[in-house]
Amino acid sequence: QVLAWGLRGLRGSVRAPSLEVQCGGRVLQTPPITDPASNPNFPINAFLLALTLPLEEELVPPVRLRVLDMRDFGYRPEVGQTCVRGLGQHRGQPSGLPGPQHGSARRRLRPRWVQAWGHCGHRGHPVPVPVPVPTSAPSPQADEEGEGEEDDDWWSKFYAALGDKAKSRRGTSRDRLKIYSCELEAVPEFEGLQDFCRSFPLFPPGAAAAGGEDPQPVAEFKVGASPPQRPGAGSGAPRGATAGGSQGLFHLYPLPEDPAEPPPPRRFQDLPPSQPQRCLVRVYVVRAFDLPPRDRNGLCDPYVRVSLGTETLGQRDQYVPNTLEPVFGRLFEVMGTIPLEKDLRVSLLDYDLVPPDQEIGTTTIDLENRLLSRFRAHCGLPALYCTAGPGCWRDQLPPSQTLEHFARTQGLPAPDPAESGPPQHQHPGVPRERLALHVLRACHLVPEHLETRTLYSSTQPGLEQGKVQMWVDVFPINLGPPGPPVDITPRKPQRYELRCVVWNTRDVDPGDTNLLGQQMSDIYIMGWLDGQEEQRQRTDVHYRSLDGAGAFNWRFVFSFEYLAAEQLCVLPGKKHFWSLDETVLKVPPKLILQVWDNDKFSADDFLGVLELELTRLPRPALQARTCTLALPGAPRSRWPWQGPRTPPCVSLFRQRQARGWWPCAAQKGGKWQLSVSAGHRGHGAQSVRPAAHSPPLQGKLELSLELLTAKEAEERPAGRAREEPNMYPTLPPPV
Repeated sequence: QVLAWGLRGLRGSVRAPSLEVQCGGRVLQTPPITDPASNPNFPINAFLLALTLPLEEELVPPVRLRVLDMRDFGYRPEVGQTCVRGLGQHRGQPSGLPGPQHGSARRRLRPRWVQAWGHCGHRGHPVPVPVPVPTSAPSPQADEEGEGEEDDDWWSKFYAALGDKAKSRRGTSRDRLKIYSCELEAVPEFEGLQDFCRSFPLFPPGAAAAGGEDPQPVAEFKVGASPPQRPGAGSGAPRGATAGGSQGLFHLYPLPEDPAEPPPPRRFQDLPPSQPQRCLVRVYVVRAFDLPPRDRNGLCDPYVRVSLGTETLGQRDQYVPNTLEPVFGRLFEVMGTIPLEKDLRVSLLDYDLVPPDQEIGTTTIDLENRLLSRFRAHCGLPALYCTAGPGCWRDQLPPSQTLEHFARTQGLPAPDPAESGPPQHQHPGVPRERLALHVLRACHLVPEHLETRTLYSSTQPGLEQGKVQMWVDVFPINLGPPGPPVDITPRKPQRYELRCVVWNTRDVDPGDTNLLGQQMSDIYIMGWLDGQEEQRQRTDVHYRSLDGAGAFNWRFVFSFEYLAAEQLCVLPGKKHFWSLDETVLKVPPKLILQVWDNDKFSADDFLGVLELELTRLPRPALQARTCTLALPGAPRSRWPWQGPRTPPCVSLFRQRQARGWWPCAAQKGGKWQLSVSAGHRGHGAQSVRPAAHSPPLQGKLELSLELLTAKEAEERPAGRAREEPNMYPTLPPPV
């Protein structure tokens, strides 16, 4: 039995091609395709050919396939041909399940269906079976996760799948994302997505290999497939490397010897419609890595271009500069008619100031195989059914209708879900839809995923040019409008403004000696945010401080961009002054304050430093006298006013305000002592020269910190130092 589905990639000169199957002295002729430009599928797909074949597999003759074109005056030239060997591996038994193509996927699917659904019953009759969905007892942690899921984005799910807990948020434990390290068709359990039909290249008649290379195919012949594909086939190699796959052309089974006995049931029935389908294709390109350099600086400026048929999407100005691991987060929506436009091409190009741009690599996806596959590869199944939020159901049909459609196409009993008892935990979605989704996922269909595809270049065939992580959704228009697309836009930082008021200092180490022999210092404070040394600010000078005390009433104002999901500051800037594009640097939000002694005829003396990480801000002391060091022999603690243990840290992004006394540290013996942020030295110090005989405690700073968003800063303006507008709070000159 033969399932001839159609021809692909025919040239425009072909008018009405037909297929001729030759085996064992018998010839099978299919009806011609009247209009290949509008429908390249055969009008009749299933054929029966009676053969007399030997039992020994090595003696089974090969099958020759010829594609003939019908021209005027009865002229039928041969367009292409191929030869299929190993026909004995397609043997099957006459007894089996009636219905369409009972391949390996179908044989494995029925036990899963029985296990998930209870029992099969009779075909066409619904069997209500209560199937409990796996539940767990409610817990406060689960409730917190359920509340946190509303604030999660898709990138939290992505980083949780990678195991990066720092960039993922809570609440993504149940909503899982599967990341494949290869192409989806290379996953062994999905059989190359060729469980319904497979492609065989057709070579021109009489073509000889030139220069030891294989002849180029002129077209592709799609046929039905029933036996399993060997592991590793369809691994996304270049097109020329996969020519010659020959599995799944026929399904052989013995006929009864007695002519009076009824013939066995045919396999290829209830086939999907062979008419072209208008589909909406959504292409999600997340990121790429291991790209080869294309510029002199050892980097490249990649951007994405998506092509389907005659339509091409992607703009040159949307490139990611100076990187070999770009994060795109791009969504492309394109309309196509399958199978007329079945090959989706995703290309990465390197942006150049003067066109043309260099091609980095391209990957090709067969959309027809994904649409016809019984593994439901056109849209992955999520773990949860949500009707709103970032994980909203994006398929065209809800899970219950999807389950009914899936059972009907597989020849399985019609479902009638009935959940036993009320749900025992908070879970989004209607119970009926949750149960239907549970049964669908029990059938081991394609889950919500992210595939890693290898890029190849036409200039260097066979050599990998990096990898791209993406996924594709295909929605036939006749099933209705799909759900909202997934928002994979890269996380954007939010602008904040940090206002730091330096009120007073205490116990600052004297750096000079006056004419009377007294120890004194001319104190001033310098501050900046880590990574923004060019925006450093300084107070005025408190002259002739004999006891290390100083009054400033000085306001520092720092503006920065903060990425809350990763708790990092985003610092865009040019690496060199001649660079055309900016590069992005991410650093933790850290405030650095340095205490200096002002000198007129020599370099200023560095007295101490205070480093405060805004996401882990230690609680300050309320009074200056309690901000002291630990006594000798006491447990080692940098915050003695809280006892022997380190005080709890708070996030200024949550608390928004803090005021109190913090101690400064200095370098002594090559080590930094009493540093608030684990002993990191401040960057950008000016001619750091430690003062002589520096005690461990290098002074105390009374500060008030306030963090505002850009909108709040615009509503409550405040100037630097004591400049206008001198508000929030008003800073009087020190007495």
